[in-house]
Parts: sequence; C-alpha cells; structure tokens
Amino acid sequence: MKLIYLVLFFFVLYFTPAGTQVPNVFSKQQPDLIQSGLNHRAALAYKTHQMPHNLEAWEERKAELRAFITSKTGARKYSDLPLEYQETGQHQSDGVTVKNIYFQTRPGVFTTANLYIPAGDGPFPAVITMMGHSRNGRLYEVYQAIGQALAKHGYVSLHMDPWGAGERTTTHGDFEYHGAHLGASLFNIGESLLGMQITDNRRGVDLLSSLPFVDSELIGATGASGGGNQTMWLAAMDDRIKAAMPVVSVGTFQSYIMASNCVCETLIDGLTFTEESEVLGMIAPRALKLVNAGQEKNKAFIPSEMQRSFRHAEAIFDLYQAKSQLDSQVIDMTHGYHPEARKTLVGWMDKHLKNIGNGAPRSERDISLLTSGELMTFDRGNRSARVTSTVEYCSLIGRELKDSQHGQGPMNISHEKEKLTRLLKIPENVKLRKSHSYGEQKGWTRYALEVTDDYLIPVLIRKSSRNPGEYVLIAHHKGKAMVPEEVLQDYQSDGKGIVLVDFWGLGENSSEVATRLNGSSLPAFHTLSRSLIWLGETMQGRWVQEMEMVYRWLRESHHANRIDIHAFKDLGPATLFYAALDDQVGQITMEDAPISYLFDDGVAENYYSMAIHVPGILKWGDLLLAAAMTGANVQVRNPRTISGKKYGMAESNELIKEYEYFRSGFETGGSLEIER
Repeated sequence: MKLIYLVLFFFVLYFTPAGTQVPNVFSKQQPDLIQSGLNHRAALAYKTHQMPHNLEAWEERKAELRAFITSKTGARKYSDLPLEYQETGQHQSDGVTVKNIYFQTRPGVFTTANLYIPAGDGPFPAVITMMGHSRNGRLYEVYQAIGQALAKHGYVSLHMDPWGAGERTTTHGDFEYHGAHLGASLFNIGESLLGMQITDNRRGVDLLSSLPFVDSELIGATGASGGGNQTMWLAAMDDRIKAAMPVVSVGTFQSYIMASNCVCETLIDGLTFTEESEVLGMIAPRALKLVNAGQEKNKAFIPSEMQRSFRHAEAIFDLYQAKSQLDSQVIDMTHGYHPEARKTLVGWMDKHLKNIGNGAPRSERDISLLTSGELMTFDRGNRSARVTSTVEYCSLIGRELKDSQHGQGPMNISHEKEKLTRLLKIPENVKLRKSHSYGEQKGWTRYALEVTDDYLIPVLIRKSSRNPGEYVLIAHHKGKAMVPEEVLQDYQSDGKGIVLVDFWGLGENSSEVATRLNGSSLPAFHTLSRSLIWLGETMQGRWVQEMEMVYRWLRESHHANRIDIHAFKDLGPATLFYAALDDQVGQITMEDAPISYLFDDGVAENYYSMAIHVPGILKWGDLLLAAAMTGANVQVRNPRTISGKKYGMAESNELIKEYEYFRSGFETGGSLEIER
C-alpha cells in the first residue's frame, strides 16, 4: 500500500502543471463572450456600411476607398522604377514556353517568377495569376497547371512568388508559411503583407505591359484563396485589369472575424470603414466573376457569404449599367483551384479579353507539368541577394526607423504619449461598469470586473496584513493559473498584496473558438489579434486599457497606494505602454519579454503570440522609448528580441545606453536593470 501511495505522489508531482494552484473565478462551461462580442461588432459594422445610390456619390466614395486602402496597407506605385528584368532559364513544355525570371518590384527589392508563353508571335492577352498560401509559392503544381492551361488557350500568364513564399523565404529553398508571425512582423515597421502584395502585383502588371508579345490593353487577373484575395485587391486598385476571377476567396469582411484567415488578407481598421462589397464594386464596370466552392469549410468563404457581397456589389455595377459584367458561380468542389475552375477561367477570359464565346467553361487540353527544380529561378541555396526576404526587409527598414529616432532634438513626453495612444488604438468608449465579488477561496478573494462592452475581467486578490496598501499586479501570458508558485511566495515574503488578472483572451478570459481555430500550427492569438485589427484595435491596446481599469479599481476600491507590475512575455510591452501613459507605476518586472520590436535574423514562430504586434510601432519609437517615459524602475529578466532570441551581454549593454539616451531626453526618473 505504501508503494502505491508513493507512486501516486510522484505521479501527481510530475504531472502537475508548473503554474499556481489558484481558484477559478467562474464555474466551468461558461459562454464564449469574446466570440459573441466580436461577431456582434462585425455584424454591426456590416449593417452600418451603406453604399451610395448614384454614380457621382459612388465615384467620390471610390476615391475615398482607394486613399484609405493605400494608407492602411502601405501599398505603393513604382511605375517609373526600372524593371531590370532578368531571365535565368527557359523550358519548352508541349508547345508552351516557360521562362524563369526575376525583376524589381520596389527599389532594390526583386521577386522571382515564371512566365508561361503560348506558341506564336503575339501580341497575346495576358493574365497575372496570383498564388495563395502555399509554402512553395508558384512552384505548387495547382498554380503551374493554371499557367499551362492559359498558355494553351493563347494567354501569357505571369506567376510571381508571393511576398515571403516560394523562392522569397528566409533561407532559399527552405519553404515556409508567409503569414503568421513572419507576415505580421511587417506591421511593426508600418507595412502590411497585404500592401506588399498589392505593390508586387502592380509591378507584375507593369512587367506584362512592357513585354512586346503582350497586348497591354488586355490583361486579366486570377488566383485562389489568398491568390483570389490578391486578385480582388489588385483589380480594385489597378484599372489596367480588364477582367478578374477570384476563386474560393470572396465572402464578407464580417465573416473574416473569428475565422481562419491569413495575415495577407488583413486590412488594418478595415471594418471601421468598409465592407467587401465596396471593394468588389471598385472593379466596376470592368468584368468580375466570383467563383466559390460548394464544399467550402472556411466560414469566411462559404457561398452564402459571397452572395451577400455579390448582391451589394451588383448595385454598384448597375450604376454603370454594367450588371452583365458581374457574375458568380458555385462549383461543387473543395477549397482550391480545381480543373472545373480552370475551365471556367478560360471561358471568362475568352469572353472579356478575346471577345469569344459567352463566358461558359472551355474544355481543357492536356497539361504537362515541369518539376520544381525546372521552375526555380535560382539553384537551391544560390539566390541573388537582390531577392529580399521578409526577415531581411523588416530588419533593414526597422534599423533605418530606429536610427532616425536619434538626433531629432528635444523630446516632448506629452506629444509622445498622444502619439502612442493613437498608435495603440485604445478604445475610448470602454469603461469599468461595475465589479462582482464572489467571496474567498483558497486564500484568494474572487472578483469579476464588468466593462461597458460586455466583457468580464477575472481578478484574484490576496491581501497583505503587513502592508495593506501595497500590491503587485502579476500578468502572465498564459493566464493567472500559470504564475509560478515561487513568484507568489517571493512577493508574499516581501509583504506584498498580490493581484492576479486574466486579461482579454487569457485563462478564464479566453475564447475556446479562437483556440480551436488557431490549432497546433498557428501561434496563439492568431484569430483574436487579426479580428481586433480589422475592428480598429490592437491586442496591446486592449491590454493597456484593462490594466488602467484594474489599476484604478484597486486604488478606489482597495485603497491601494502602491501597485507594482510583474509581467511575463507578451504582457511586457503592454506593461511598458501602460506605465508610459499613466505615470503611476513605480516598479516593473518583466520576464522573457521583448525589449525591442526590431527584427533580427529569424523568427521563433510560436515563442510570442500574435498579440505582440503593433502596426507602426517602429515608426513611433520602440520599447526602450516607452520604458524611459515610465519614470519607473524597470527590471528585465532574460530580455529577448521580438523573434524570441536572448540578448547577449554586449547587446544588453547597448540596450541600457539606448534607454539612458531617451531617459535623459525626457528628464524622467527611473532606471533599467537587465538580468540575463
């Protein structure tokens, strides 16, 4: 019997989580308030976006939309930039010539691509075929088949690797997903993956227009999933596209909320300004056909969502008396660019670029595919340095932005606070409504703070009899239950009252639906951070706001006269931002938190969650600027880069110098201590 108890003891000891055995505030099986709340906000946004009912008003609205999209995506035009077109290989495949090429899409930045060219002299109509989320980009056989099918029907087809995919990955030949943290890193430098792709694809049209064997007046666009999304944005922003066919990619922006969509499909603040039907309407009166899959599983692209946008877009086409230019079709297929869609594509392009037929699907000719090696612009591992990866670009632009912050003259802390507040997009109308007390359990008093946008913040408090007005607020990136026991013991020994909080999306305040959508392959907060960005917020801003509410509540309801903060990982930046804006925090401890948004030479994909990113943060400054604004004593244990790598001794010393530069400029108090 003793042996059995001993075995059970070690079993429990070994398999008990490393976190703290603290009580829950709520009982189990609670409703998913985050899911219902975000879906409600998205539905409200959908309903408030009403389109003009006359052509003059619509043209004004269209100009506003283009300006908004340009501003929020960072998309650019480089019409006068030399293409510097280069060929590295050529293959013949059953009458189709396939060229391996690269060319300049923005100053000093090149993309890899293939050209599929039909037999004959031309000039031919052309189609820019945009890739989805495949790690190997244009090398994916499904996309190659589109190029072959188009060329055999007399079209030139340009296939570019999407930004960050195919031959544009961090290490040439090691294919990686271009979204998630990698793609979201562009937000921090004031760019977006959506904007990078619009810019690239515009340059693709520039290239096609420059080729002597292409009729520059007859250019179409297509793609599936993420490539279909690119098709919509390119056609909306570039009038040179005469016919477009996005496949398995159109729904409503409302349906993007709490769905599994890529960062490349994320428009910053999108739902605060527009809906997908308006973006589709921007293509009018040019030809547009929406193709969706009858067996679609992603709620963002199910046929019923597409039809909602189609009906509203149809009203815009009708303003131009061009309803016949808009069409939709649901094909009995799964998500993808299947043969049925390719046949539909050829029929649609024949009608609108060749004036042949009525748009019905065309029969498909035999397709002979090339190998990935034959399609690659460069031999594996021997890519030109002019082809820039996301990591290289973010590092370069980030360093330029940081360097520009020095030597700008006197710094005004009030102005910096105003800019930081706007950047974080802290909701102005969300306040603490009331608090609910649920009594004591396991030495902790349980509370729920009810806020005016109908969420609850779970809070646990353990008061100190020695120093009743002194507290430490502990913010853990996995929720209050995961705070290490030794951390609690240390603060209890110091005579501190302890406050544990599950901030938005964490612990008892999490969303089961969002967690399920993220799965095992995507970083935490992939679903929630994208949803907030669409709705005009940021995760860091949401956490800053909740810190402010908890802080004020502790002062007013618990007579707190000193509240320190101990934050882990992703909550570190939010803590610095809050303290920079509030001036009331005297001591900050951060563990395994980033100390800069500057990208280094790689990304530990799931070390931080997607909550870490703040669009445009490096254009404002960086975390050490925020630390200097706090006037607090900041202790950083195991400081890390934004990609999750630990800083070395020499790098840590440079961080302290940077902090002192900003602190002296603001003439604030406080200090920075780094423990490695």
